[in-house]
Amino acid sequence: MTSMVDLSTMVGACATQRGVLAVAGPDAEDFLQGQLSQDVAALAEGQSAWSLVLQPQGRIDAFVRVTRQAADRYVLDTDGSLEQLIVRLKRFMLRTDVTLEPLDWRCIAVRGPGAADAPVSGEIVGPVPTGGVDVLGPAPTVSEDMPRIDAESLEVQRIKAGFPRMGVDIDDRTIPAEAEVVPWTVSFTKGCFTGQELVARMDSRGSNAPRYLRLLTLQGRAELTGGDPIHSTDGADVGNVTSIAWDAITGTTVALGYIRRSLAMPAEVQLAGCPAQASAVPR
Repeated sequence: MTSMVDLSTMVGACATQRGVLAVAGPDAEDFLQGQLSQDVAALAEGQSAWSLVLQPQGRIDAFVRVTRQAADRYVLDTDGSLEQLIVRLKRFMLRTDVTLEPLDWRCIAVRGPGAADAPVSGEIVGPVPTGGVDVLGPAPTVSEDMPRIDAESLEVQRIKAGFPRMGVDIDDRTIPAEAEVVPWTVSFTKGCFTGQELVARMDSRGSNAPRYLRLLTLQGRAELTGGDPIHSTDGADVGNVTSIAWDAITGTTVALGYIRRSLAMPAEVQLAGCPAQASAVPR
């Protein structure tokens, strides 16, 4: 049974969906080092990091967490399409001794202050950079005393933390800088990886993406859908909504969306004819 939990002050748990893929073999480290934006060679056994799988042009094909389980075995998990991730990796698996194995694992998201110290058990206990952990494995468990929250509460926490979802806030047209994920998904010291040139060039120039992911807050319950336009107070079209959720605890509608960089934050904007506050995502 789920309960209403204020995740700004309490810990709660929710079962959620993540695709999980084992990447194993003698060439697993070298292969992933060339395909992921994160320094997988630097990971100790049991350690996780967030990473991107990029197109050669630098746009995002997948948003993943990578965990090293052994010297020659890694696990990637994603909230995006596992099939698309596999197709993308196979495209670059030329003369490489690596196997890709989808895993029938479950995931429990644990969020709230102290989530990292909560009693949990799983094959992987992976940190989330905006706070909390995901517990993954064939049969992950958390303490029976931990309150269970529903998917909407988890979504509210994700949106308010500014954590993008693959296929919703990120797609194959998105560049890393505009999604505000570069600081914790990209290593600039690891050497070459697919799509590195665009990421490095934008970082050296101080980013300057044409748009950025922003947090949107509206008083009361607003009827919004993904793709709805965001307007400035003078009526100009400045962006689009991507994610929306109802925060029952604060009585607000929270959303994520991309807004042109020319609109300085924080800013007053209009969504579906209603006033809203736009701000940079927390980092």
